[in-house]
Amino acid sequence: MTDSDDALLPLDAVRPAASSKDTKGAVVPAPERPVARVAVDSPLPHLDRPFDYLVPAALHETAEPGVRVRMRFAGKLVDGFLLERVDESDHEGRLMPLERVVSPERVLTPEIAGLARAVADRYAGTFTDVLRLAIPPRHAKAESETPKPDRSTRPDAPDGTDVQGEGAGSVQDGEGAGAAGGAEAPGDPGGAGTQGYLGGGGEAGGVRGGESAWDAYPMGPSFLDALRHGRAPRAVWSALPGALGWARPMAEAVRATLDGGRGAVVVVPDGKDVALADAELARVLGPGRHVALTADLGPAERYRRWLKVLRGQVRAVVGTRAAMFAPVAELGLVAIWDDGDDLHAERLAPYPHAREVLGLRAHRTGAAMLIGGYARTAEATQLIAGRWARPIVAARTTIRSLAPRVRPAGEDAELAKDQAARQARLPSLAWRALRHGLDGGGPVLVQVPRRGYLPALACRHCRTPARCVLPPTRTLLAPPGADAPPAVPLSGPSSGFSGGGGEAGGSPRGRADGGQDLGRLPGGPSRVSAGLAGGGQEVRHLPGGSSRVSAGPAADGQEARQFPDGSSRVSPGPTGGGQEVLHLPGGPSRSQAGPARVGEVSGDPGRQGPPGSDDQPRHGVGEGVSAALPLELAGTPAASCHGPLALRGGHAAPYCRWCGRVDAAWRCPSCGSPHLRAVVIGARRTAEELGRAFPSIPVRTSGRDGVLATVPASRALVVATPGAEPVAEGGYAAAVLLDGWALLGRADLRAGEEAVRRWMNAAALLRPGAELVVLADAALPAVQALVRWDPITHAERELADRAELGFPPAVRMATLTGPAAAVRQMIDEAHLPAEAQVLGPVPVDDEGQERAMIRVRRTGGAALAAALKGASGVRAARKTPDVVRVSVDPLDLI
Repeated sequence: MTDSDDALLPLDAVRPAASSKDTKGAVVPAPERPVARVAVDSPLPHLDRPFDYLVPAALHETAEPGVRVRMRFAGKLVDGFLLERVDESDHEGRLMPLERVVSPERVLTPEIAGLARAVADRYAGTFTDVLRLAIPPRHAKAESETPKPDRSTRPDAPDGTDVQGEGAGSVQDGEGAGAAGGAEAPGDPGGAGTQGYLGGGGEAGGVRGGESAWDAYPMGPSFLDALRHGRAPRAVWSALPGALGWARPMAEAVRATLDGGRGAVVVVPDGKDVALADAELARVLGPGRHVALTADLGPAERYRRWLKVLRGQVRAVVGTRAAMFAPVAELGLVAIWDDGDDLHAERLAPYPHAREVLGLRAHRTGAAMLIGGYARTAEATQLIAGRWARPIVAARTTIRSLAPRVRPAGEDAELAKDQAARQARLPSLAWRALRHGLDGGGPVLVQVPRRGYLPALACRHCRTPARCVLPPTRTLLAPPGADAPPAVPLSGPSSGFSGGGGEAGGSPRGRADGGQDLGRLPGGPSRVSAGLAGGGQEVRHLPGGSSRVSAGPAADGQEARQFPDGSSRVSPGPTGGGQEVLHLPGGPSRSQAGPARVGEVSGDPGRQGPPGSDDQPRHGVGEGVSAALPLELAGTPAASCHGPLALRGGHAAPYCRWCGRVDAAWRCPSCGSPHLRAVVIGARRTAEELGRAFPSIPVRTSGRDGVLATVPASRALVVATPGAEPVAEGGYAAAVLLDGWALLGRADLRAGEEAVRRWMNAAALLRPGAELVVLADAALPAVQALVRWDPITHAERELADRAELGFPPAVRMATLTGPAAAVRQMIDEAHLPAEAQVLGPVPVDDEGQERAMIRVRRTGGAALAAALKGASGVRAARKTPDVVRVSVDPLDLI
């Protein structure tokens, strides 16, 4: 063949053969849709977008939308979720291939992907941050153990129905049913197409199998009928108090939704509520038709239950706030109980609230929504005012027949009978209520706002809060070449509590705020006095090292002496006569008659004996321990811990709640006094006092150390912190709500609303007509709402006040918290809406942190979130070291 013949051959025939070097290791793309769009697991806001990767032919079958994948990003192997597969990429360069598919399980459904994107935009967060909250970590063993259902034989799914709602298409948009039925976003007016179900009462059309709990509400039967027939009602439900509870109506709403062929998600505040709802759902629905999701299940069991929901084996979910993202197929109802509880607010970025997430989910999927509670929040009232939801309220006659009899402790008639009730922590009215309830044979409830024993102390003379003056447990080392700093002994001054005089007789006793005075008598003894039912309480540190606490009006007493070896003994006296137990050094103990008061022991750990003796101040880090401080910190206020001091018990010395060390030799930095007083009395101290006042009655506590879900109907004193009140069988016979000032006096925008919510949650556990005593001023609006059992009027007034002052939910507000310069720079660089109002920044602590608030109208919330997210992305791209926390509509504005 000649050269001229070469020109007649095809181009491929004369092209040189490709060398093995050029083709070695080349990735063969998938035959169809070779481009994968992946959400890379990165918290950086400027990378909050999908990235295109090449799908190798080997992964063609398993790399489906929704699976977990691994790929290289910026030279590192990272995780991600495959959002969709397309034919082409907009990227003009070469695509990096996917490394592998972690699991073929399609854990990210289209609906959850779209919801995650909407939540991220709503709260100025990133998509991957929301996915960390929505999808639990993978547990390979649980994933392999759980069998996948046979959709062709599952009884509650039609033939050929894909219960996961996943196809081969995209999960990027995640609209699913979209805004089916014309549902509108929360807060927007309109939505008349879904409101007709609540008009005019209606029949209990779908109510079957006997009387329904919703029959007590005029609009309840029509609400169930709408759920049963596949409509999307949206309601704010004010639950009735009493033994009926809230779990049964909630379970019936879930049952009606399942009867209509759709799924349901119920979100409750804590594990105690999950247990109640779980038991009621099992009774109403039957076994195996729902799952409960909580954090204490453990990673394996939680993932196993979550997979049941994902694979369509169950269509009803109840759980804490993480359940708001449960991948329920064909969602028909989202419900939240007690939406005012701060446990519904996520602590991780972007800090979404369960109520807002469920509202977005109901809007996007066309599902019904139920917001329930004994009280009502301003946010739920805003939804009613905007006609996005309708109220479900019982008749006033029904409410009066089930509500307890509420009596404020500050009524004029009671004050005329008992003048000491103005200052007593537990006045005679409360004592009578508890006694009558116990005489009736049932349990009584005492709600204490603060946990612990004595969680807050202050100086007895100048009222300065008692804070730790010991050096930090860890400090920076001195700069190289500098002289060694002097050792700072952790034992503090040698005077301890033993020095000083001063008469404590003029100190106030039984303050209404629960304060106690630790006075110093001439010669060394000190005392603590606190009002309890009009009586005093004293802690006496006697010269011999003994101590004594007496309290309460009961005719019991006890006294113990604690000597240098730390030993002591408490021996309660019989009712009608006290008893004093003295432990003498090297000898037996003796008893003598004491004052007719209830007592407890508090040692004198600060007394210091002669050199070489064992009677030396003792500290949690040991005797003679010292800590070295850097030169720039030694001798400055920053060299101290500054944590709040508290007491763990009657025998304990003050300890720091931050560093945990004992500071028995504390002296007030303002006036130099070693005398302390109790500012707040906790639940354990209250239980101790009540146990001595009612010696034959068992005392049960429910709080941080252990939450009781239920208690029997037998006689008992139940002392609980707010939110931890157990449900009593048949209801409580009486209740006392202590220290109302602690709830109403908080520096919080929601102080009044939160007080009403906590009080009503406790009051709803009482029997109908049972006596409830609240220790708060009867003239306050929050107390009046409890007395009349009218949370609706209080919520409407709260919303009107916030609208006048420009606070959420009447407006949208965001906060920026961080170093002062960083906050100011971010405000200057953010492209805020023209209507935005910037408040601050103002300091929030002593470490240079500042906070600024940005306020816009409700219609400008999306623009504000987008502007703040863009500014955060710019700072992240610059690799700015200072972090500014962005929070949209936070709970703690004040």
